[in-house]
Amino acid sequence: MSGASVQNGTELRRGAIGLREVLFQSITAMAPAAAVAASIPAGTAFAGGSLPLSVLIALVACLFTASCVAELARELPAAGSVSTYAARGLHPSVGFLVGWGYVFVEALVPPLLLLQLGFTTAGTLHNEWSSYPADLWWPWSLAGAVIIAVAGYFGVRASARFGTVLGAFEVVVFLAFAILLISKAGSHNTLSVFGTSHTAPGYEGLSGVFAGSVYTVLAFAGFEAAAPLAEETRDPRRTMHRAVLGAALAIGLFYVLTTYAMSVYFGPGRFATFGAEGAASWEGVARASFGLFWVLVFLAVVNSTIANANACANVSTRTAFALGRIGVFPSGFARLHPQRRSPVIGVAVQFVVAVAAMLGLGFAYDPVTAFLLLATVIVTVIIGVYIVANLSCAGYFLRRGRSALRPVRHLVFPLLGIVVFVPALLTAAGLPVFDFVSELTAPVSYAGPVVAVWMLAGIVVLAVLLRRHPERIAETGRVHLDDDASDGEPDRGADPDAPTSQSGAVQR
Repeated sequence: MSGASVQNGTELRRGAIGLREVLFQSITAMAPAAAVAASIPAGTAFAGGSLPLSVLIALVACLFTASCVAELARELPAAGSVSTYAARGLHPSVGFLVGWGYVFVEALVPPLLLLQLGFTTAGTLHNEWSSYPADLWWPWSLAGAVIIAVAGYFGVRASARFGTVLGAFEVVVFLAFAILLISKAGSHNTLSVFGTSHTAPGYEGLSGVFAGSVYTVLAFAGFEAAAPLAEETRDPRRTMHRAVLGAALAIGLFYVLTTYAMSVYFGPGRFATFGAEGAASWEGVARASFGLFWVLVFLAVVNSTIANANACANVSTRTAFALGRIGVFPSGFARLHPQRRSPVIGVAVQFVVAVAAMLGLGFAYDPVTAFLLLATVIVTVIIGVYIVANLSCAGYFLRRGRSALRPVRHLVFPLLGIVVFVPALLTAAGLPVFDFVSELTAPVSYAGPVVAVWMLAGIVVLAVLLRRHPERIAETGRVHLDDDASDGEPDRGADPDAPTSQSGAVQR
C-alpha cells in the first residue's frame, strides 16, 4: 500500500479489527437465533424428531464449502472476497459476475431482516396487547434501518463491535435455553434422535433425514461474511481462515445442540408438528413452560435480525467498495469518510435500497410475503456463489498454487461442497426435482425472473467493460494487501503469470 493511496483516501482502515470481531461478523451473518427459531424448523416436516441428525449432516456438508472459502480467504485476503476468488481461480469475467450478483443479494439481506424485525415485533406486541395493530410493522423496520446505517457510518470498528455484542447475546440466550430444556427433559434425553427412527410420516428413514438436511443447509448461509473485512483486519491471512471456518463449525455445533434440546424436550415422536410460530415453536414452548423466559427468546430473535442485517450491510458495502475502486462499479462506491474510513456512499446507498425494498414490497404485498420473495432471491444467488467458490478453490490451487496443492482439501472438498449445494439450490428455486420440493407460487415465483434479469444486466455491463476497459475486469483478481511490502509476508496472492519487472515486483 503506497503512501499516496492513504493520502488520497482510497484504502480502508488497516488493522482496525481482530479475530473476535470478524468471527462475529460471520456468526451474526448466519443469524443463529433466527435460524434456530425460524429456518431450521422447516426441516421438521421431513426429518421429524430426527432433525438433530439432519442438522449434523448439514454441518459436515457445509464445512466442505467453508473449508474452501477459508483456504481462499487465507491466500487472497481482499475486500472483494468471493469476486476476487472467482477471478483468480476461474477467470476475471466470472469474478465480475460473482461480485455483481453478490453485491445485489447482500444489499437485499438488510431489508429482508428488517421485514422480519417488523412483523415479528408487531405480531408479538399484538399478542400481548390486542390494542396494538398487528399490521403496524413498518416503524420497527425503519428504526432498524437507521440503527444499521449509523453503525455503518461510524466505521468497521464500531459496526463490528456492535455486531459482536448482539451476536454474543443471542447465542448466550439460546444456549441457556437449550441447557434448560435438556435438564427438564430428564430421562427423555436420548441419542435416538441422531438415528432415522423419528422421521415424519411419508418420509421414513434416510429420505426424511436427507430432506430435512437440505432445508437446514440454508441456515448456514453467511459463514463467509468475514472475508470482505480482510483489508481492515489484523493479520488477515491467518485471521480470515480461522474466522470463516470457526464460525461455520461453532454455529453448526450450536445448531446441533439447540435442535437436540428441543427435540428431546418437545418429544421426538411429535416433533414433525414443530414450527416457527404458535404453541409448537421456540417462543411457544418458552411461553407455556418457562414463564417470562419467552421475553428473552423474543429479544434474541429480534436482536438476531438486527445483527444479521448489520453484518450483511458490511458485506455489501465492502464488496461494492472493492468493485468501485477498480472502476467496474461507479467510483462513488469507493469514496471513504476521511476520518472513519467507512464507505459512506455505499452506506447511504445501502440504506436507501433497504428502505425502498422493505417499504415498497412490504406495502405492495405484505411483510411476510415480501420476506419470502426476498429470501428466495437471496438464497438462490448465495448458493450459486457457494458453488462457484468451490470451483474457484479447485481452479486456484490447480492453476496457480500447485506447490501448495492438497488433493483432499483443494479438490475433494470442493467437489463434495458442490454436490451438497446442488439439491439446496433446486430446493430454494422451487424446482420439483425431489418429492420434498414444493413448486413456488406467485409472487415468490417471481424470484427466478428477478435473478435472471439482474444477471443478464451484469452480462451486458461485462460486455461493455470488456470492450472499453478490459483492464478493469482484469483488476477483479487484484489483492490490494499485496501492495504493502512492509508487512514482511510473502506475496502468496500474487498472480505468478503476471509480467514482472527485473526486481520481481508484480507490474500492476
